[in-house]
Order: sequence, then C-alpha cells, then structure tokens
Amino acid sequence: MTTQTIRFYHQGSVREVAGVPATRTVLQHLREDLRCTGTKEGCAEGDCGACTVVVGELDARGGLALKAVNACIQFLPTLDGRALFTVEDLRGANGALHPVQQALVDCHGSQCGFCTPGFAMSMWALYENQPAGAGLPTRDEINAALSGNLCRCTGYRPIVEAAQKMFDYTRHPRVALERDALVATLRTLQRADTFEYRAPDVRGAAFGSPAFYAPVSLDAFATLRAQHPDARIVAGSTDVGLWVTKQFREPGELLYTGNVAELKTVARDAQMLTIGAAATLEDAFAALTADYPELAELWTRFASRPIRNAGTLGGNVANGSPIGDSMPALLALDAELVLRRERTSRTLPLDAFYVGYQKSALRAGEFVAALRVPRPAGTLRFRTYKVAKRYDQDISAVCAAFALHIGDDRTIRAARVAFGGMAATPKRAAHAEAVLDGASWDEATARRAMDALAADYQPLTDMRASSAYRLKVARNLLWRFYLETRDDAPLALCDVNAFAFEADAAAIAKEVP
Repeated sequence: MTTQTIRFYHQGSVREVAGVPATRTVLQHLREDLRCTGTKEGCAEGDCGACTVVVGELDARGGLALKAVNACIQFLPTLDGRALFTVEDLRGANGALHPVQQALVDCHGSQCGFCTPGFAMSMWALYENQPAGAGLPTRDEINAALSGNLCRCTGYRPIVEAAQKMFDYTRHPRVALERDALVATLRTLQRADTFEYRAPDVRGAAFGSPAFYAPVSLDAFATLRAQHPDARIVAGSTDVGLWVTKQFREPGELLYTGNVAELKTVARDAQMLTIGAAATLEDAFAALTADYPELAELWTRFASRPIRNAGTLGGNVANGSPIGDSMPALLALDAELVLRRERTSRTLPLDAFYVGYQKSALRAGEFVAALRVPRPAGTLRFRTYKVAKRYDQDISAVCAAFALHIGDDRTIRAARVAFGGMAATPKRAAHAEAVLDGASWDEATARRAMDALAADYQPLTDMRASSAYRLKVARNLLWRFYLETRDDAPLALCDVNAFAFEADAAAIAKEVP
C-alpha cells in the first residue's frame, strides 16, 4: 500500500504531514501539533463556530476559492492540495491589526473572546470574497456569513456592526495571501492520480490504520468503490466527522469525493438540472434556487455557511436522515438519482431510493453520482417550509414541501407533497396527494388534504417535538401553502412569515402605522 504525505499550504510555506491517523481533525492538528491555539474547540460537532478556519482551493476556472469551514470535523487528509488560513494569519506587518480585527475592537464585538477567532475568520472570508466595486454586503449577507458562529456574551449586534464597519478602513493587503502566487503553489500540489494515505499503526493493532483514498477522476472513484464496497464515502465529513469526534467510532477505510471534478459539476439543459453528488450544498442550493426561487429561505436556514461550504447535496441525500432538509423539496420536485457501479449507471426516482430508516436501494459497490431535477414548469406552484426551535442552524422538527401543477381551470393536474421529520425516512404523503389530484385548488380541497395527512404519517415523539405537534404543524403548513398560492387574494411572504427578507422590509414598514 502506498503511503503519501499530506501536503498543504499554511503560513507562507508548504507543510508535509505523515504518521497521523486519517481521522485526525484539522483542529487537532492545529492546536496539538502546530500549537496554533487561536482556533478554539467548543462543541466539536460543527455547531458553535469557535473552530472556524478558511480553506483555499482551486475552483473550476482555475482561480482561488476561499471558504469558511469547521476545523473540528474536517479530517486532515482533506487538506491535501489546499491552503489553510487561521486567525494567526490576520496579523499584519509589525503586528498591525487586520480591518476585521480592528472593527471588532472598535465596535466592542468581543467580551470573553472565546468565540471571537471563529467570528473573525467568517468575517475574513466575507471580506476577501467581496468583489472590488461590488458595494458593501447587505445585512442578510452578513447574517448568512455569520450563521455558523455562536456568541454567548457580547450579543450579535456589535459583531454585525463590525462586519459592516470593516470595509470602512484602508483596504488591507492580503496577509500571507497573494492570490496569483498562491494559485501557482496550489497547482504544484495537485495530484495527477489517486492520493492514498495510510498512517503507520500509531494506536495499536487493535484499531488498525484505515486508508484514505482520494481519486481525481470519476472512473478511478468508481473502480475504487467497486474494489472497496465497504469503504465509507466521505465528502464534507459534516456527518462522518461527528461519528469520530462525538461517538468515537472507527469509520474504517475512507473514500473521498472532494478531488473528483466530475462529481462537482452543475449543468442544465431544457429539461433537467443535473447536480454532481460532490457539489457543495452552497453551490447546489445556488443552482436550485436559480430555478426555484421559492427555495431561498430553506437555503439560508440549511445548517450554516461553513457546513454548506463543506457538506454536499449528494451526501445529504445518500445518508438518508429522516430530518435531512433537502429531501422533501427534492421529492416534491420529482428528482431522480444517477447511481453508478464501475462503468454501469442507472437512474432511480428519489422516492424509490429510501427503503427503511437510513437504508437505501444502493447495491454493493454502487454510489450516488448525481441528482437530476426537472426544470420549472409554468403551471407549478411550489413552496418549502422548515419549522425548528431556532431560525438559524437548527434541526427541523418538521420540514415540508408542496408542488402542485394547476391548470387554467384551477384543477390540480399533478400533486406531490413530502415531509421530513414525520417518518423513518423522508416520505411523500400518498393519501393527501390522492385527495389533491384532479381536484379544484380551493379551501375545501385543502382542508380534505389536511385531514388525509393523519393517514400518511404517525410521527414519533422526541426531544424536538411531540407526535401531536408534528401532525398539527404538518396540517398547518399545508394550509399556509394554500393561503399563499390560492387564486383568490394569495398572501404575500411578509403576511405569513415572521422572518421576512430585506426585500420585504419596505412593504412591511408601509403596513405598520
């Protein structure tokens, strides 16, 4: 077995790392090996953002992409061929503060300071990614950039003000980041073929030393998958990372999707939007929302920016969590999966993919290669809703999606209704759909469909919600969908949503005396 060294750019030079387990996290390496202790550990599950760092990589056009991610759940081998930036990189010559840091000081955005490095890195990513001449980011854009960072003492107002103020200072030269030079360095770090990493048996024979495979082509990925059908496919490790950090599980051999360009592609034709399984959630939702603007709020509320920068839509679908927020919308839109094994591919409707709790129709050696979503039709009325205890970065109690094709005569030609959090798998509501199909879209039909949901779901009671609450919420969401899409005086978003976007602020202000 070939053992290759992990190579990545950090603090002005290329670092080479070997002899550590493949599941060692970036945060552990920073704090324990490199003694870069500015990056903190809070939750060790990608929730609090104290561990936020910025990873730089080559984008599809050969330029530089900078993404804030959670270091606590990223495995160290995923840094191979990339650049790593931490709060230590913000310091300028002679110890001068970066505008991000100066703004936090001037706006009193730090109190105990534990969360501040994570906030600073999320702000730095926003600062560096703001195109010259594009104007200042909006309040919504700032909130989205900071959605993965939790503060327990200062409160968010001064931190948001700092994110606005950081652009007022003299533009700071990119600390340790000359883009052209960095792009050239990253090109020299790119692998021509599969990167294989296996550490020596550093923990004893009882645990072994699982291999980490990172192929660079789809064919190589398919071959490795067939050769290692029990290997754990890992993309953003936003799920698998928690198995290691919270459950102390040994995931075994790892097969990484992050270096396969063909799995990251997003393409459109007249009929279908095709999203590669390794496209990040951020890129996937951007593509989906371009076709379906109704997904904008779900995009914003799906986890946080650092999680969406790392996690993938294909991983979310393949994991099959009953509370995965992407699946109800995809089910309602009649999405299908492209499944591949070696050189053979097949297409499967998403609603046939889940066969039980976290069980799928994947065959041995098979993997999800892409998702295909039909392009919008003029007759479609579509909405998604997420109900959780927090607006940002929270697990759904109920997630709903409704898609009705309605003719000029108000007759429903086709209905697809799907929920997450209501069953052991994301699931369509067959009884409610039967009520809707062929009926007139009016109040009586909506109420009959609401009643039919009781035959579709018998939800569990858990720490997030009771069974009765979930069923009531499901009914009420269908009613809300009717109120928003009825022909007679449909209600606008600002009339039914307490969390309206900035675009609705002016309309709301006019209505409030």
